[in-house]
Amino acid sequence: MPNKGSFYIETYGCTSNKADSYIIINQLINSNYNQTDLEKANFLIINTCAVKEQTENKIKARLEHLNKYYGNSKYIIIAGCLPHITPDYTEVIKKIVPDFAAIIDLNNIHEISQIFDLIIRGEKNLIVFSENSIDKAKFHIFHQPGKITGIIPISEGCLGSCTYCCVKNARGKLNCYDPKSIVENIKYQLDHGIKQIYLTSQDCSIYQYNEMTLSDLVGEIAKLDKNFFLRIGMINPSFLIDKIEQLNLIFNYKKVYQFLHIPIQSGSNEVLKRMQRKYLISAIIYNIDLLRKKFNNLTISTDIICGFPGETEYDFYRTINLIKWLKPEILNISKFTPRPGTIAKKMVQLSSKIIKERSIRLSRVFRNSLTDMNKNWIGWEGEALILHEGTEPNQAFGRNFAYKNIFLDNYKGEYGEFANIKIYKIDGFNLYGKII
Repeated sequence: MPNKGSFYIETYGCTSNKADSYIIINQLINSNYNQTDLEKANFLIINTCAVKEQTENKIKARLEHLNKYYGNSKYIIIAGCLPHITPDYTEVIKKIVPDFAAIIDLNNIHEISQIFDLIIRGEKNLIVFSENSIDKAKFHIFHQPGKITGIIPISEGCLGSCTYCCVKNARGKLNCYDPKSIVENIKYQLDHGIKQIYLTSQDCSIYQYNEMTLSDLVGEIAKLDKNFFLRIGMINPSFLIDKIEQLNLIFNYKKVYQFLHIPIQSGSNEVLKRMQRKYLISAIIYNIDLLRKKFNNLTISTDIICGFPGETEYDFYRTINLIKWLKPEILNISKFTPRPGTIAKKMVQLSSKIIKERSIRLSRVFRNSLTDMNKNWIGWEGEALILHEGTEPNQAFGRNFAYKNIFLDNYKGEYGEFANIKIYKIDGFNLYGKII
């Protein structure tokens, strides 16, 4: 079949968005469209994110730029969460890109080639919404040779009611995907050279398909007869409290990174209550302590929102103390901004000056905690997956079972290989090793 045209895609936000983009790319390539750069493409696809105001503003500025320079010569398609965070957000898009080709939702990305056909026939300002959720794990993703990391969505939507989050407005109710689809998709990607799999969702911990739980699913994946690492995506802190036995099972699998992304958001129970995060800090501390006793090298990543409405200095002090105790290897700090369509937007807001000052203080506490965090890793010997180039010439970057950043000097092997290494130096959360 002749080439139907060319497309360019930009992706913002989380791994779920990246997975959506992979599906879009594969659907278009399978329909004889060609992926190319911005200047050469007929179709420009912007896969948007809505989680932060800063990201929203960045995307809006990007759309304004694309409309100014390409609005009359290329077809602009807006995908992702942003158009769906409020019922009338499409009007915002229309003001920025009056002649957009299409706005699509999160459940018709597999129909992108049909939408392109409509655009080619002369239709524009298409707003294509789907009433039915799809199983995104059914769409096998083919990556070009050399790709090492694959992303597999296991569900979409969530069961939470966090007062600050507008993503649920876009992603909707929870839809867990068929475990057979998930395992087959992973097998397909492993057969085509992938060595590192990310399971992704708005909340991996609530995965439940009939009687199959998250730990059951991970167990099925771990049975696959390939050498690979598996990273579990975001886990709600409530899961740590209510289902810690599942985490114990999951981290016992040798193919699973001992990596826990658990967004606690605040160290104050009062703030958590206003956020409608349904757990207590005391329970989080108790259960993390249990996990760390069993998995001594567990790597923890957490998220904190600074300056949530009503957060007092004492509330923030509790957060500071939590981070000093937790000593996470990764800390994602967000300065609170009210998002459209959320309860928190209606609350009395703190000044931006206070919010900025608190984020700086928390960053300083985190940086100080990195000084001797990894000293026990000096002399460690074991296997690491070599992923890509490092930051210095002739340097490679990889990870071991604990998802540690490992840099190797003078690496002459192939990427995507497993190598036996020895750690000889640390620098913050980075480890430096050599091949043995």
